[in-house]
Amino acid sequence: MRVMGIDPGLQKTGWGVIETDGARIRHVANGIVHSGDGDLARRLLTLFDELTAVVADQAPDHAAVEQTFVNRDGAGTLKLGQARAVALLVPARAGIPVGEYAPNAVKKAVVGVGHAQKGQIEHMVRLHLPGVRLAGPDAADALAVAICHAHHLQSATQLTAAIERAEDRAAEARARAALAQLRGVLR
Repeated sequence: MRVMGIDPGLQKTGWGVIETDGARIRHVANGIVHSGDGDLARRLLTLFDELTAVVADQAPDHAAVEQTFVNRDGAGTLKLGQARAVALLVPARAGIPVGEYAPNAVKKAVVGVGHAQKGQIEHMVRLHLPGVRLAGPDAADALAVAICHAHHLQSATQLTAAIERAEDRAAEARARAALAQLRGVLR
């Protein structure tokens, strides 16, 4: 399965793609989309067009976007929210399921603690994906989002399988009990 992580930003949006095979993960690609200069609408369009090209080129099965946090600069937070909307819209428009994760959840999944620094995230991404050449800190963050989503998908798959096995065992037990009851009636 191919998972794309996106770290939204108005100036730089990081992206990273991994492939999973059970518990194994492998780096596919990573990069940074730059919105350039100009008015907000033009910059958002650039992010949209560039991310659309990445999604078309990488063909992920799942995507995940890091949630934004509100800071003291209300105008900056709103602009970041608009860039995040583009990051959510592009994979959704391509029909790809999109997960969302708080920054602390991503850090906890990759580093083991929810308040890790950027350097720690980069280090752990390199450990998870040996030989990876990172396009920059934003791409490392995007790969961390992809790794976090892959872990959550794997856990959900295992939980679903366990529930199905339990339901199968329960159905089998009910069938055996019904058969025993039927045999008792037929005697």
